[in-house]
Amino acid sequence: MRICLVFEGSYPYLFGGVSSWAHQLISALPDIEFSLLLIGPKKEKRGQFVYELPANVIETYEYFLDEPLDTKPSSRPRFSFSPEETEEIRKMLLCRDCNFDLIINAFRRQKYPAEAFLQSREFMAMFSGIMQDTLRLAPYSDTFYMERSMMLPVLYLMQAKNPKADCYHAISTGYAGLLTVIAGHVTGKPILLTEHGIYSREREEEMIRSDWVSADYKKHWIDFFYMLSGAIYQRAVKITSLFASASQIQKDIGAPADRCEVISNGIDFPKFSTARAKKPDGFIDIGAAVRFAKIKDIKTMIYAFYEVTQSFPNARLHILGPDEDKKYADECRELVRYLGLTNVLMPGRISDMPAYYEKLDFTILTSLSEGQPLTLLESFAAGRPAVATDVGCCRELIFGSKGDDFGMAGYIAHPMDAHDIAEKMLLLCNSPEDIKAFGENGRKRAEKYYQRPDMVEKYRKLYEEVV
Repeated sequence: MRICLVFEGSYPYLFGGVSSWAHQLISALPDIEFSLLLIGPKKEKRGQFVYELPANVIETYEYFLDEPLDTKPSSRPRFSFSPEETEEIRKMLLCRDCNFDLIINAFRRQKYPAEAFLQSREFMAMFSGIMQDTLRLAPYSDTFYMERSMMLPVLYLMQAKNPKADCYHAISTGYAGLLTVIAGHVTGKPILLTEHGIYSREREEEMIRSDWVSADYKKHWIDFFYMLSGAIYQRAVKITSLFASASQIQKDIGAPADRCEVISNGIDFPKFSTARAKKPDGFIDIGAAVRFAKIKDIKTMIYAFYEVTQSFPNARLHILGPDEDKKYADECRELVRYLGLTNVLMPGRISDMPAYYEKLDFTILTSLSEGQPLTLLESFAAGRPAVATDVGCCRELIFGSKGDDFGMAGYIAHPMDAHDIAEKMLLLCNSPEDIKAFGENGRKRAEKYYQRPDMVEKYRKLYEEVV
């Protein structure tokens, strides 16, 4: 059996939750062959893997969203579409529900690269008709360049070559979901979808906060990402998420309920549960196993820790992770210097996290968005409680789900609220008894519900069922 996993902007280029999950899943299924379809933002990252791929990864195909910018202009490219195909392409340009099966067929039979369509008379005729019929009040040139930038990656992927596989498994919607739809359509093989976070919702939040997209076009971009999600929701034979509320969101935005299933994350519980109690030294040590990226909101974490030190000076903060965003990481370090914090340690990514937990009392996660963070589960397995922002599955992990009576394993705080986060950190700093009790609650929860062998076995059965 061969499974093709499809990733966008994560494994194996970056460390982090999705990448860690993927590497562990592949490694835990050595009898299954895997192919990788990889989508990255910039072609300069080609082949720059931070993971050594397991032996059962047979082949990799890399696609980069800036590659079509190198496509040389075609001399008067001509595209021929049926009336039905033209209507579906028009819907795609408007970011409405469309028949991607017809669109894929339409572009894969053309003799020109699909992205050359944006240089064709056929595109200009469609675009001019859209401007006349539905976008009459929008600035013509701004809308033209927005449409080109939006559709260029989509068209580029239309003619992509795919590795042979018995099943294609997307690890997000978006461009990875679209490429999976294309692979499934071309090969006739079944496709699966696993979402760690709800991609379309995350892109919607980004668009609302962004300053690079004009307010006039934010809705159009949001509709674009929901259109891509809808494409794979309607074609995947199974759609998995990490926790119940995420599964409900999938259903609310168009995923067929009878195809949705929850498969929780799993960790190597025995490995992390060996972490011994921290030796007392008069300090409370707080750990954050996160990469330096804006979505992790490390700046708010630093401001919150600064507030903690004003009333509890014997606290130390350990930020443990790689510089995914070098500029943001430098800004975080500058903020630490500006605030005069001498008890913030930034040793980078730690190769032996179970051992490092022996230096920590509890952990902190200040993300703006999460799925079901492995870092919280690992913290619990090590017997360390956590303070986490109320995103993704964090509330369920801290307080337990229905029927879970282990008790609280830390505190939940409001995202981007440094004062609230600091107050919750201080509750633990001032109560060693709660640190111990909450840590034990978390350990029991992780042991019962979030062990890796259970997760791996569920995916094995899923693959066997679908193939």
